[in-house]
Amino acid sequence: MDTETITRIKETITELVTVYGLQILAALAIFIIGLWVAGMVRNIIHKLLGKRNLDPTITAFISNVTYIGLLAFICIAALGKLGIQTGSFIAVLGAAGLAVGLALQGSLANFAAGFLLILFRPFRKGDYIEGGGTAGIVDEIQVFTTILNTPDNKRVIIPNAKLTSDNIVNYSAKEVRRLDMVFGVSYGDDIDKVRSVLKRISDADERILKEAAPAPAAPPAILVSEMADSSVNFILRVWVKTGDFWGVKFDTTEKVKKSFDAEDITIPFPQRDVHLFQEAK
Repeated sequence: MDTETITRIKETITELVTVYGLQILAALAIFIIGLWVAGMVRNIIHKLLGKRNLDPTITAFISNVTYIGLLAFICIAALGKLGIQTGSFIAVLGAAGLAVGLALQGSLANFAAGFLLILFRPFRKGDYIEGGGTAGIVDEIQVFTTILNTPDNKRVIIPNAKLTSDNIVNYSAKEVRRLDMVFGVSYGDDIDKVRSVLKRISDADERILKEAAPAPAAPPAILVSEMADSSVNFILRVWVKTGDFWGVKFDTTEKVKKSFDAEDITIPFPQRDVHLFQEAK
């Protein structure tokens, strides 16, 4: 290689470095500083969401999605600084994103519903809820699904979109609940005596809230609700703490049966009188 060729190569390299060197340095600076800013933004978002006591899965997912989005923007900015046309690149990314969004629209709906569940908190972990066609204790709220444990210890996984598209009943949301129990007695029984027995049972149970009950609770009420076909029906309406609901219901039902038997109060069976008439011949 002669001296003239070597000189020409050096001049070309010098020209390239002069023209593109600053662009390369600027692109590297954009990329490096962008990585630092993206990491800082991710940490800030993670801390802010953590202070709101959001589910850790949702917190990590949102912060990571934000970080990936910023990285994509940084790469496009760095490529643009190098003089590479990014318009077509952005169009391809947009088309790919649209295709993926259409293919995963059900999953995206579940993700959006999960985010809303975490944000508005209609229920929390440990609450007993009814929704999505089933009922159980909330075990975990994930990105796309909510996991319930049923009273008979079955694990139910419900898509979040199914939960948010229908009514959600949260039995654990309030401190106290009203318990209505219906007891039927015979038409021949003394209703004052029945009321006295029911009052004695409710007064003896310390779990039933009395005069000092928190709002909206009220003292126990014993009401004649209906004169049915086979019985006179009483409603024993009491307020209890949410955790005592089922215990009070089962115990009171047993005590009422034993007390009615001891007081000779009849619990009638459904019955029908049939009258036969003989036609005269």
